[in-house]
This record gives sequence, C-alpha cells and structure tokens, in this order.
Amino acid sequence: MDFFPSRTLAIYMAKMFIVRTLAVLALLVLVLQALDLLGESGKILAYPGNGEAELWTYVSLRAPQLVARFLPFSVLLGTIITLATLNQNSEVISMKAGGLSAHQILAPLIVASMGVALISFLFNETLVAPSTARLAQWEKVEFGPIPEESNIRTNVWVKDGNNLINARSVTGRGEQVVLRNVTIYSRTENGLRSLLQGDEGRFTGSGWRLTNVSRFDVGTGIEEQSPEVLIGDSIRPDQFTLTNVSADSLSIFALRDAIAELEQAGRPTTSLKAGWWHKISGPMSSILMPLLGAVAAFGLARSGQLFIRAVIGMALGFAYFVADNFALAMGNIGAYPALLAAWAPFLLFFLIGETVLIRTEE
Repeated sequence: MDFFPSRTLAIYMAKMFIVRTLAVLALLVLVLQALDLLGESGKILAYPGNGEAELWTYVSLRAPQLVARFLPFSVLLGTIITLATLNQNSEVISMKAGGLSAHQILAPLIVASMGVALISFLFNETLVAPSTARLAQWEKVEFGPIPEESNIRTNVWVKDGNNLINARSVTGRGEQVVLRNVTIYSRTENGLRSLLQGDEGRFTGSGWRLTNVSRFDVGTGIEEQSPEVLIGDSIRPDQFTLTNVSADSLSIFALRDAIAELEQAGRPTTSLKAGWWHKISGPMSSILMPLLGAVAAFGLARSGQLFIRAVIGMALGFAYFVADNFALAMGNIGAYPALLAAWAPFLLFFLIGETVLIRTEE
C-alpha cells in the first residue's frame, strides 16, 4: 500500500508526464486555433470596422474553449508518450525489478493528473464559462460591438400568444430586467398586423414600459410616434432571463441558481442538471487517463508490441470520450437521469482500466 516508495522517482515521472501533457496541449491548441481562425476570420472581418484587434479578441475568447475541450485528450496522449518512453528505455523493467507494482508505477501520474483535474475545474469556472458566454453574445450580433454590462443576453426572442417580442440585449435579473432595442411583432393568423419598436423596456410590476416608441400599422401604412407605451401585462421577466440558458456559458454556482429559477418557473431542467454534474465529472476525466493509457507502460519493448499497446491505450481513452458524449446527450434529452449521464462513463471506464491493469500486470 506504499504507493510512493521513492520520492525521487515519483517526482521524475510526474515531471515527465506534466511536461509532455503541456507540450501536446500547446500543439493541439495552436493547430486547432489556426484552423478555426481561418474559418471564422471572414465572418469577423465582414462587419464594418473590424480588423486585426477583433481577430485577436476572437482568439482570446476561443482559445480557452479549445484548452478545456482538449485537455483530457492531451493528458491521455501525454500519458501514453511518457509510459511508452519509459518502456522503450527499459525503465519500467528496472522499476519492477526494484519491487514496484504496476499501481506504484502509475501512482505519480495519477496524483499529477489529480492536480491537472483541479486546475482544469478552476480554469473552466473562472475563464472558460465567461469567455464562452461572451463569444456566444458576440456571434449573435454578427461580431459587431456588444455592450460592456455584465450578465447580458443578446438577441432574445419571447412569444406572447401570436405576438413575437425581440430584445437586442437584456440585462439584470428578476424585476430589475432592462430590455433594449425592443421590437414587437403583432400577428394575426393571416400575417403581420403591426410593428412596435422602442429604445428601452422596463418591468413595472404589472407590465412593461417602453420609451421612444414608434408603431407602424401594416394595414394602413401609418407610422405613429409616442414617448411612452405600456405593454405586455402577461409577459414575465423570467421569460427573457431564463430563455436559452446554456450550461457551458455559466459557472457552476450561476448554473445552480439558474436551475432553481427554472424549476420555480415550471421549466424543464433535465439537460441543465446533467450539464451541472458534468462540470465536475468532466475535469475528473483527466484522472482516468493514466489508468486507461497504462497498457503502454508494460510488456517488453523488444517484443515489438509496444506500438500495439499504445494503440490499445489510445483506443480505451477515446472510447471513454465517445461514451461520455453519448451519455451526456442521453441526459440532455431526458433518456438518462442527470447523475447517471454525468458519472456512469467515469465509473465504467475506471472499472475497465482497473480490470485490465490487474488482469495483465498484478
């Protein structure tokens, strides 16, 4: 049960693992960011006034998403490269000759991956979620300027009977919600009846007060101006703030509050609950990677099967990601309970990895 009989050896292996993981991550992010920027630069520069600064802004918002998405892949590849190198140089044989078990050989990598998982969770909460929300807002306004206020939602649509209401931006929460650049499409079954536009809308407790309003009647072709109009006594503020809640764009605590508000409003929250649990299980997938890639560490390198073992390790790791995405998709549509959707792949592949390790090496 002494998983670290040699402090020097543990530090040596952990350092190798971390360096190779970071190198693989940097290479993946660099290549994928370049390809992604090539695909999106045309849309960014299409907006009048955008230039090089906006391209760098896009990179700063997109890069954290790529880091978060491909960090577990990098841990897997870093594990396989580290263990295959140790095996190729007969260092694993030396460790086993010194009395170390397979679990003792992997222990430094697993502890290092726990640190990676913790850093990944904090990185997702503090940087990835805000950048994802900001990028989604920027894409909705077609890479034009967006207001700097916090907690902003852009291009929000709400249906009120036959009528459609569009707010270019929504800020605030509860009864303090403020709508800007509001357009109301009054419709009948046969088509559009009138168009109402206002600069700003505020909730009064029983309706909405629009300022600087212009109303265009489609039937008569007459446009009327009004400084203030009261509308929408049946429209609640949460219809604007709780529409299109994205688990990826919120931190774990903000998502918890959004789920509570949605449940209070009687909205479905199954997919968001699965996303909430996945915010914890997702970073923890890094802990599995040394276990799934461990098959590359053992067996004699001169037997010619080292490449096959590395391929098996990669196959196990990628099979986990496939199962994880499938379970999360099932959770989003309500086919799996949220807890099962987030944690079942992790537990399943932990058992698979332990089984392979024990049956082959222990």
